[in-house]
Amino acid sequence: MTELWLVRHGQTDWNVVRRFQGNSDTLLNDTGIAQAQTLAATLDGQSFAALYASPLQRAFQTAEVLAERLQLSIQVDNDLVEACHGDWEGMLWTDIKVQYPELIAQRSLDPVNTRPPGDGENVVEVAKRMTAAATRIAQRHPQEKVLIASHGLSLAALICCARGVSLHKIFDHIPKNTQVEKIHWDTTIPCPGINA
Repeated sequence: MTELWLVRHGQTDWNVVRRFQGNSDTLLNDTGIAQAQTLAATLDGQSFAALYASPLQRAFQTAEVLAERLQLSIQVDNDLVEACHGDWEGMLWTDIKVQYPELIAQRSLDPVNTRPPGDGENVVEVAKRMTAAATRIAQRHPQEKVLIASHGLSLAALICCARGVSLHKIFDHIPKNTQVEKIHWDTTIPCPGINA
């Protein structure tokens, strides 16, 4: 099995005010850059076969800091982007709760199948995309250790799948900014809760 070290990007200004980012291409703030630098320092002495990143700037910037410290090149995988939040992107969480109370209630009861308005992805779609990316990476790097810089909800889907946790619990598994979660990816075991 491949050992995947999953890293959520550093802090952005939108994280601070709880504004939904999704596929919006936001940048790290000064705190986020400092978080990435601190993380990079803690990884000294670790050896990784590869570093993969989402193309969205907040994740790619985080990967750039890690790449410089670890002397790795960055391989971009478009499937590592954050979940698309549709019409919610750019909105504050407080405003979403006021404007979409019924949808938020539905999302609390059924987070797996509830889709944000507009062209948003549901959790099953995110999990399928992320497991496909993890499987590709694992097939390229069997029995190796790989670093992945991505996003909170997308990484939570991968964490749930790897650990056999129901996707209904996905919001409990979103990593903090620059938090590392280590998983072992077995390409032969399907993710519970999504169709093969």
